[in-house]
Amino acid sequence: MMRLTRRTLLGGMAGTLAAGASTRLLAQAALTLPSSPVALNIVDVAGNLALTQKAIEAYAAKNPKLVSKVTFAKAPAPELPGKIKAQQGANRLDIDGVLTGIDVLSTGVDQKLWTPLLPDFGSKLPKPEDIYLPGALKMQGLAQNQGVCIVFCPAGPLLEYMPDKVKQPPTTPEELLTWAKANPNRFMYARPANSGPGRVFMMGLPYILGDKDPTDPKDGWDKTWDYLKQLGENIEYYPSGTGAVMKELGEGSRDMVPTQMGWDINPRALGVVPKEAKTVNFKGMHWILDAHYLCIPKGVSPEKTAVLIDMLAYLLTPEAQATTYDKGYFYPGPARKDVTLAMAPQESQDVIKEFGRPEYEKMITDFPQQLPLSPDKLVYAFGRWDEQVGGAKRK
Repeated sequence: MMRLTRRTLLGGMAGTLAAGASTRLLAQAALTLPSSPVALNIVDVAGNLALTQKAIEAYAAKNPKLVSKVTFAKAPAPELPGKIKAQQGANRLDIDGVLTGIDVLSTGVDQKLWTPLLPDFGSKLPKPEDIYLPGALKMQGLAQNQGVCIVFCPAGPLLEYMPDKVKQPPTTPEELLTWAKANPNRFMYARPANSGPGRVFMMGLPYILGDKDPTDPKDGWDKTWDYLKQLGENIEYYPSGTGAVMKELGEGSRDMVPTQMGWDINPRALGVVPKEAKTVNFKGMHWILDAHYLCIPKGVSPEKTAVLIDMLAYLLTPEAQATTYDKGYFYPGPARKDVTLAMAPQESQDVIKEFGRPEYEKMITDFPQQLPLSPDKLVYAFGRWDEQVGGAKRK
């Protein structure tokens, strides 16, 4: 057996690093913008187009020599990874870019669906540490370099309720469980695998309940899994997405739901939920950070990849980032630091002024911020929730 020496180990490490650097150089060298415009097909599984479609369309308008057309489509998050995998297997990929939250990002990382973007194409993009807010920089790290963070928020969990129905809103998980038992089927949340507020609610509980390890849903969430099962006994069913939850809250068939800042502001601004709805946080809450990413599936042509990377660079400019305030959907929205509400379109400023909550700014700084689960652990948590908590009541 060959004896490993310090020189051998260092030589091997140097060879590995050199190989990695060589791969990145080859990737960057191959990234040549096309000589004729390309058509891009972009699929959104996170509601992200509300935040970025205007900026993407502005990029296309500014670059007619690069982009002939952009086609947008929306898809349910749980279904898209299987579709991409099947298309890749058949060598018939028709999806160029995916706008996603951490759900499909994580599944894609687990299934090796994505083209590595950083550091492979880092020379074409701004340095994350130079532009991102601290929380957004953490969320970029969570992407394992297989997606680029384009919007960011300290999401929740919060509870949203109708004050005429809930006279004393719960401020602890125990109080929520007591309320749910006294008011069966009046509380609801969506399947975490396809809902930002649903998964933020799930991931926020271990910190408040005092679980052994909030970052380990397999061996550290005993209290959380038990709590979710008990709570589920008083939940009629779990919708497939957050929109359905907010619709039921607005229609009056539910009185209280988990939410996050954007999902509080935007549905009230759109009239889906009455303006008088209120929010409350659990005592001792921890913010669970959230972000949306642009991912590029493996198999996208070099020409289209080059354009998508160039578009990404534009989406991270202050001009484009300011549009992500939108109508509060992913409040605040910008992943880039020093992009203020005053830089946003007037419509966004007006919506936040009327439907935002002044206390949110203080809450963002007062409560600790936690990363969501890593991709592999999040996939595990989704599966366990489906199997043990809500699978029989999904709708």
